[in-house]
Amino acid sequence: MSNKSTSTELNDLTTHMVELEHKLTFQQQAFDQLNGVVLEQHAEIERLRHEIESLRRLLHGLAESGVSEDLPHEKPPHY
Repeated sequence: MSNKSTSTELNDLTTHMVELEHKLTFQQQAFDQLNGVVLEQHAEIERLRHEIESLRRLLHGLAESGVSEDLPHEKPPHY
């Protein structure tokens, strides 16, 4: 009987270990996918930061040159 119960315990442990390995594999895949999304978002955020900084410099340059003061203050033609 001891031999049979040991065999059953080993089978149970093996089954449990295989299930844990499957869960770990799925978690690793999910982690890799999330990491890819985070890297894409980081790249997009950096691109947007550069674009905003470029627009700030442009607006600052326009403000310093006085271009904004020379613009007519009239309604657009579609009004």
